[in-house]
Amino acid sequence: CLKLLPDEELEHVELPLTEESSSNLVKRLVYLSDQGTPYGAGDSTDSWLRINDTRFNLFTGHQTMDEREKSFKVNETAVIHCGFYSENGGFKISDEDKSYMQSCKVAVSTCAFGGGDDLYQPIGMSEASLKKVCYVAFWDEITLAAQELQGNKIGDDGFIGKWRIVIVKNLPFVDQRLNGKIPKMLPHRLFPHAKYSIWVDSKSQFRRDPLGVIEALLLRTNSVLAISEHGARSSVYDEAKAVVRKHKATPEEVEVQITQYRKDGLPADKRFNGRKALNEASVIVREHTNLTNMLMCLWFNEVVRFTSRDQLSFPYVLWRLKVVKNINTFPVCTRKDLVNSMGHIRKAKPLTN
Repeated sequence: CLKLLPDEELEHVELPLTEESSSNLVKRLVYLSDQGTPYGAGDSTDSWLRINDTRFNLFTGHQTMDEREKSFKVNETAVIHCGFYSENGGFKISDEDKSYMQSCKVAVSTCAFGGGDDLYQPIGMSEASLKKVCYVAFWDEITLAAQELQGNKIGDDGFIGKWRIVIVKNLPFVDQRLNGKIPKMLPHRLFPHAKYSIWVDSKSQFRRDPLGVIEALLLRTNSVLAISEHGARSSVYDEAKAVVRKHKATPEEVEVQITQYRKDGLPADKRFNGRKALNEASVIVREHTNLTNMLMCLWFNEVVRFTSRDQLSFPYVLWRLKVVKNINTFPVCTRKDLVNSMGHIRKAKPLTN
């Protein structure tokens, strides 16, 4: 299903690492922070009351509905919320790890917070990839302790096998699923000099050559982002029912989200640009352009505002950002070629305040 270049060609794959290869519709992204606008400016008590009714916090900033609406407008300069709002917002990483991440031009990343899943070593990579690609696993201190109990200790060089382990302190959300969305959706904030990234859910073992995957799924198809079609369903509205049925979110919070999407006019179509209108995001391959970075920021804002079920919000954000055309929605068989699915080993422990 996934046709990579032959091994000998993979060793010589050169990815274009120029600054902006795709659309220049957004020339500059400005991320809102409390540096420019004091947090809770104006009636600060009111701001804090509003923020505490939601999952918005010092990490996310408080995006009003008016700001949400404006954020979907594509301008040459886009000013948006994109996490990392305040120095006091949490998600703290050591300077040493930050320095390592800043050196990455191509990153494969995963995360396990709350002692969740085991770490699966990537396989199937070329020698060239081992030299050019950073493999980074984000853990919190709970996962670190759980893994050490199993004898998985981080080496003096910061690695376990191929993975550089980055310990994150002061996670901003009680909901571990939401903490996991930060490395999943905001790799451009974590790897500021990376041109390409591949996200792999912690339940999966990445088993193909990352340079070959980027060449096959992005360069060969002239795409800026590649994501799997959903295996079972085709529409956001069907997925919403399934989420409630499987107790993945409460009926009330799903209803709030779906009501908003209906009000905004999201069609119930089961096809979008010729493919299923629903995606499964356990593997995300993307080029870091201003437009894809903007897409991911807006997606992150939606999972903070509504439910953590990112399948519900991704099609919506894609539909709202109509200018993002070159998305490679690959079939489920390609996803199965990319990863071995191991399933979740144990339930992540929620943070206790």
